[in-house]
Amino acid sequence: MSSTLFRTKKVEQSILDTEEPEHALKKSLSALDLTVFGVGVIIGTGIFVLTGAVARNNAGPAVALAFVAAGVVCALAALCYAEFASTVPVAGSAYTFSYASLGELPAWIIGWDLVLEFALGTAVVAVGWSGYIASLMDNAGWQLPEALGTREGADGFGFDILAAALVLVLTAILVVGMKLSARVTSVVVAIKVTVVLVVIIAGAFFITGSNYDPFIPEPVPVEAGQNLDAPLIQLMFGWAPSNFGVMGIFTAASVVFFAFIGFDIVATAAEETKNPQRDMPRGILGSLFICTVLYVAVSIVVTGMQHYSQLSVDAPLADAFKATGHPWYAGFISFGAAVGLTTVCMILLLGQTRVFFAMSRDGLLPRFFSRVHPRFRTPHRPTILLGVLIAVLAGFTPLQELAALVNIGTLFAFVVVAISVIILRKTRPDLHRAFRTPWVPVLPIVSVLASLWLMLNLPAETWVRFAIWMAAGFVVYFLYGRSHSRLGRHEETTVEEVMKPERGNEG
Repeated sequence: MSSTLFRTKKVEQSILDTEEPEHALKKSLSALDLTVFGVGVIIGTGIFVLTGAVARNNAGPAVALAFVAAGVVCALAALCYAEFASTVPVAGSAYTFSYASLGELPAWIIGWDLVLEFALGTAVVAVGWSGYIASLMDNAGWQLPEALGTREGADGFGFDILAAALVLVLTAILVVGMKLSARVTSVVVAIKVTVVLVVIIAGAFFITGSNYDPFIPEPVPVEAGQNLDAPLIQLMFGWAPSNFGVMGIFTAASVVFFAFIGFDIVATAAEETKNPQRDMPRGILGSLFICTVLYVAVSIVVTGMQHYSQLSVDAPLADAFKATGHPWYAGFISFGAAVGLTTVCMILLLGQTRVFFAMSRDGLLPRFFSRVHPRFRTPHRPTILLGVLIAVLAGFTPLQELAALVNIGTLFAFVVVAISVIILRKTRPDLHRAFRTPWVPVLPIVSVLASLWLMLNLPAETWVRFAIWMAAGFVVYFLYGRSHSRLGRHEETTVEEVMKPERGNEG
């Protein structure tokens, strides 16, 4: 039984599957498109909210160093992703990578994990976008009916019509084609980055040097918790992190890490890239570098404009400008956040549909969903299905408590990809690797340890919910996926057989 659970899919077969006419995606993306996608999904509310909140509660002005530390952790994972995405340019990201190295059951587990991560991520971001739009509409004197606004404010029935509408519109854009998606993303990202740059440049003129003193505040111990709201590491070892001081920087890093979530989604578009061997590493690493620089710059500016102890938690950048006598920037920042969340939502939805498509093409989910649109060459069936489900989810369900599941899902994927790099180096040293992760196995091992450390800092309640979702995944796999797997049913065609001409066509 173990031999069937850990059967691996040859890299060559994965690539051949992408050439089947009914299951082949259109290749239309360049390195610039991939970089734009990466920047588009990474820069969200984190750059407008998280910077000030973490500075006030965890690190003070040293929050800039926390962003650097979190960026290094992500860079370790990014190097592993870059090798895999250029070597196995197939839709599915970590799912496809683990299928080629760890086996079918681990691949299913990571695919199931990614479906949850991207679905909840899309819904949560859509709800956040709805809040910004509602705020901007309120400033203009427009208000939606209470039942169609935020669900918390509704008496009885409540449906967030703005969040649901955003998901449905983005679903239509993704169905029409990746190139259109890339063009829309390029325009929106250009607006978003412009807003961020204006905030950095304008804020630099309002910096007061005394606000940086002390740059690393004196450490403040945190009392260890004993319930499910406490980080798992506290419940396991009784260890509680400290705020501020040198250790506070690392505590802050575990928080701001989540502002970087998204660069791994670039890998899901590998199959739709014109030259994945060259462009995937550039897109993944380039987008991560750009966003790290912007995050560090914003954190330096906001802690220089206002003393970290006085920063607001809800809207630190906007309130910092108000404190310096420039309230106009508050509306400008809200506009930038609303525009920015549009691309975050679309690219999260893109990532989920590609993972779902890859799993269905392998037979682990119904093959019905692996047929591409005859005109647009996009996986329209899973895109429409998931888009409608997430629109309903975003419209009805309060998701804030589940948002942490997005974080643990991402970190779990980081661990799997790093381990997969080491294994594939051992099992398939003959594969051509356009990009090679340096210092294997040391660097992937460090990446695994760094990701596990951040996972241990997540609340125990998040681990419980994650375990429940994984248990449900095991049930689905053993009831459906294992028996319908193309590998399990011996439907895989070997590379040698594909290269032979069909006898009926000879002569």
